Amino acid sequence: MTRFSTLQQALLERARASACSVHFIGNDGDERTVSYRALAERAQALLGLLQARSVAADDELVILTERLDAFLDTFWACVLGRVIAVPVAQGSADEHRLKFFRIMAKLQRPFVVTDRKSFDRLQTFAELSPDDPLCAAALRRLEGRVLFIEDISSLDTPGKIHEARPDDIAFIQFSSGSTSAPKGVVLTHHNLVTNIAAIIDGMGSLNGDSCLSWMPLTHDMGLIGFHLTPLFGDVDQWLMPTTLFVRRPFLWMLKASEHRITITCSPNFGYKHFLKTLTPDKIAELNLSPIRLIFNGAEPISAALCEDFLQALAPAKLKPATIFPVYGLAEASLAATFPPPGRPLDTVTLSRQTLGPGEKVQPASSTAQTMRFVRLGSALNDCELRIADTNGQALPDGTVGHILLRGGNVTCGYYHDPERTAPTINAEGWLDTGDLGAIIGGELIVTGRYKEIIFVAGQNHYPQDIEEVLARQAGFELGKVAVAGARPAHTNTRADADEVIAFVVFKGEDGDFLPLAKQLRRAVNEHMGLVVDMVVPVRQLPKTTSGKIQRYLLARDYENGTYADTVARLAALDAATGSATDAQGLGDLEAWLLTLCGNYLPGKTLTVNDNFFDLGTSSLTLAQIYEEIDAAYPGLLDVETLFENPSIRAIAAQIHQRELRSRVS
Repeated sequence: MTRFSTLQQALLERARASACSVHFIGNDGDERTVSYRALAERAQALLGLLQARSVAADDELVILTERLDAFLDTFWACVLGRVIAVPVAQGSADEHRLKFFRIMAKLQRPFVVTDRKSFDRLQTFAELSPDDPLCAAALRRLEGRVLFIEDISSLDTPGKIHEARPDDIAFIQFSSGSTSAPKGVVLTHHNLVTNIAAIIDGMGSLNGDSCLSWMPLTHDMGLIGFHLTPLFGDVDQWLMPTTLFVRRPFLWMLKASEHRITITCSPNFGYKHFLKTLTPDKIAELNLSPIRLIFNGAEPISAALCEDFLQALAPAKLKPATIFPVYGLAEASLAATFPPPGRPLDTVTLSRQTLGPGEKVQPASSTAQTMRFVRLGSALNDCELRIADTNGQALPDGTVGHILLRGGNVTCGYYHDPERTAPTINAEGWLDTGDLGAIIGGELIVTGRYKEIIFVAGQNHYPQDIEEVLARQAGFELGKVAVAGARPAHTNTRADADEVIAFVVFKGEDGDFLPLAKQLRRAVNEHMGLVVDMVVPVRQLPKTTSGKIQRYLLARDYENGTYADTVARLAALDAATGSATDAQGLGDLEAWLLTLCGNYLPGKTLTVNDNFFDLGTSSLTLAQIYEEIDAAYPGLLDVETLFENPSIRAIAAQIHQRELRSRVS
């Protein structure tokens, strides 16, 4: 593989000599192909328009769009113009919009490329938050500095390329974790080309390969792993919108079969979502024998779920050694450790009682006290790995400690945030990842998160953020509610995500607690798009002497069954008092919707007026419901309307109104 010193150099070389392309998969499964040469030409033409709008080298430019082609045009325009790209995920919840404004506050003089609908939603959110000066200040700063994708028509004048240097910032990756204070990971061209070269070496030569991804381009796996890496490796790549995968998960493997894809990816929640809709007749359509690697990362890896996936697709000729479990994070550009490619999934089962920091791991003496971990390989080229104590000193193999990284792929710090950089990267260049793990047989296992991050559906969620939403949106008193991620003992061997557990200080009767729990679930779901799996009443929250909540103690007690009787008692009371479902007397559309939604919400009592968020419905489930509705009533409901009108009665009203309008027109 040709070694490049910057992203800019890689794109220009591929534009000059490559015969490969980016293939964009559309919402109907149709495709549009853009060669690497055309990609560079489009980017340079857009750069000309940006420069005409006063965007200069070393300025910051926020990319806020779900359109894959528009994202890449803008990203590469930034690369060619030596503009600092700032990819930002859109999201549909209020917290995502607030995160945008918090990111804006960390930038110096940003420009924004987005679509009108997305920007209108941001403006509406700001208008509904008059007491938040952050939003108003950001909008004032953006006056005259927003370019709408809809306004881009003729691009006749190529922009002026500003040569990039290895140490220049290529882009800023804002972490998907804390929204209250988002961290902007600075990634230079040197960081990225170092990591990409190591990735290609680590997974074997890309000669003859082809790549497919549905991961968002705002995520490091999507952008670095499945756009930049195939471009550097000079192979074809297929990109599928994440929202399309959510609605039609089978299309992922259908396209892999159709194009004889050899490398693809998915975190745990993607496998789980895919398997929900898989049927024998669908499997019969597939030939997955060309696939050699399916990257699994972005969240803790469930061996059992990987095995279920492999077993389900074995009739489609998916080879048993294709799952490729890896470890990495944005601060390491993307990847830190890989196992040997082509090796079957390799796991180790350990005692739950010996996984604390500084403890020597031990095999379990009973199956009830075990945790199974996937072996994630060893450090990639130009990246060092150390398991350390709290002082940064190396620990012997087999001992749990802090996972530290150092190398050319590791960020120099967080953008304009020295207070966060200092405790994260020490004077010797070691990055504290915040994860705990151990080296066993020369390979890394990850045992947990030191700072209580909760992993759900490929995203990091900080407990403090959820608690802040509850205080701001639902009136829960800070210090009287705590949120933690937990994995109960009876499910630990199959867990593919943390359970989100909320603990509320409460001293009343059980019957009075149920409405409180429903209110809590609704607030978190509506404002963060996150499902709270369990709400538990507690007499008090454990705290340190300085008043900090000890969430890990709550999670430990939950995992050990301390609250099992309370949870069972509340569930029984909820079932006994729940309103019975009765479709009699409903209109045909409402009755049909009631049956449809009931199929996706087994075990829940459902009426036409129930708010889906009150029931703890995930965004993936709502997307599946939407897909069914759209198939029966094409074009009469969009996803945003479903999320903004989350009840059967409201959905039926929307469909009726649009039917009437279509008849009049």
